[in-house]
Amino acid sequence: MEILKEKDRGKLINAFKDIEKDVKIVMFTQEMECPHCEMTRAMLEEISGLSDKLSLEVHDFVGEADLAKKHGVDKIPATILLGDKDYGIRFYGVPAGYEFNVLIEDIMDVGKRNPGLSKEVMAELAKIDQPVHMQVLISPT
Repeated sequence: MEILKEKDRGKLINAFKDIEKDVKIVMFTQEMECPHCEMTRAMLEEISGLSDKLSLEVHDFVGEADLAKKHGVDKIPATILLGDKDYGIRFYGVPAGYEFNVLIEDIMDVGKRNPGLSKEVMAELAKIDQPVHMQVLISPT
């Protein structure tokens, strides 16, 4: 199943040239994939094939429940972006539509190890001394 259009694939290949460090994309699905799992997997396979800095690991949510729990995954399809560490970036559902651009920007940020924030903002964030759980829900309506 081909998801990306040829012109979009070319733009991504060009953008991914700026990635400096490896990015591991981890997906949790299940053996009998849901329709959203299949589309997500196809999209991530295409994206990860556009740069040698990107790799994709696919795990079974049920069969590898301990690994899913370790990553805090409680629903599927789940997409995790990892660099030198786990930055806590999670996508649930198909990262398409508005979420697609965010996915690509997050891949770029992890690949550059730079969130694109000012030194002042980074200093303020460094003052947070306890875990914070943040969820962003997106709807076009």
